[in-house]
Amino acid sequence: MARTLILGGTAWLGRAVAAHALAQGHEVTCLARGNSGSVPDGVALVTADRSLPDAYREVSSTDWDEVIEIAWAPDLVDGALTALADRAAHWTLVSSISVYANNLTAGAAEDDELAVPEPNPADYAAAKSYAESQSLAALADRLLIARPGLIVGAGDGSDRFGYWAAALARTPDTNTNTNTNTSPATNTNREVLTPTLDRPVQIIDVEDLAAWLVTAAAAHTVGPVNAVGPVVTLGEVLTELANAANPDAVLREASDDWLESQGVNYWAGPRSLPLWVPATDVSMLARSGVRFLATGGTHHSLAEIAESVLQDERQRGLTRDRRAGLTLPEEVDLLASLQGI
Repeated sequence: MARTLILGGTAWLGRAVAAHALAQGHEVTCLARGNSGSVPDGVALVTADRSLPDAYREVSSTDWDEVIEIAWAPDLVDGALTALADRAAHWTLVSSISVYANNLTAGAAEDDELAVPEPNPADYAAAKSYAESQSLAALADRLLIARPGLIVGAGDGSDRFGYWAAALARTPDTNTNTNTNTSPATNTNREVLTPTLDRPVQIIDVEDLAAWLVTAAAAHTVGPVNAVGPVVTLGEVLTELANAANPDAVLREASDDWLESQGVNYWAGPRSLPLWVPATDVSMLARSGVRFLATGGTHHSLAEIAESVLQDERQRGLTRDRRAGLTLPEEVDLLASLQGI
């Protein structure tokens, strides 16, 4: 039975990894503060604050078949490597496609140029690059570097994908002050403001990523892998979500210039349109996924992901406060302005 240590394991992706490792017969331990949730039944939790000097005391005397590192903050990465690198037969670092220096070429593979590594938590790409370089120096040919794209699925707290499921399912007469777990009545005139729909989108379902992380680790896969899904268009994504939520919804496209002039933000955060990136960065969502498939990766269909995310959004509340996207009043005002052009 493989001994697997997950540095994390109580939050979204980490918990999914722990569940898959357990299902595949591993003896699973998670080291985390435990503030983000609980571990799956059958998984051992070592409660520790990784910023403290003795964080790894309870796990540093064990020989681990696999260590899976989910954190990227430089001090946490360095501390784990110092305490555990010599105890791990294989190590997986969950990095990101954000580690690349630029997004100039669609279909770029893992040998594309990386951001300059710096132990600067304020610079996400530089910090991810630093985590990779430090891990490679400590682990050499025992290291798998997973570079996920945009992770989606039930339980996602970022709202970057779930926003669209909720936007298509909610209606203009939905009470925006009520967090409801029921689906509002269908409004056949529902309009949803979108960027241009021919732009690329690339997502990976959290369950697909978690399952691959466990199987790739068990196979002692090494080197960098873009853990990404097929490249589709935003129009294809929103059509599948509309088919699940409201097939009569109308997608109202707006140009980048117009959205910027209205103070709409890219990608994430308040008053944003998630999945919308500047034209210079669209290839960020069009990376090569050839090595992911070659190392055992699989994908749920876009329709399956849409159904899962919509169900989750309805359970959590279509009109809840969100970390990303437009509020319904903001969208209504912007649609009125677009109509007036």
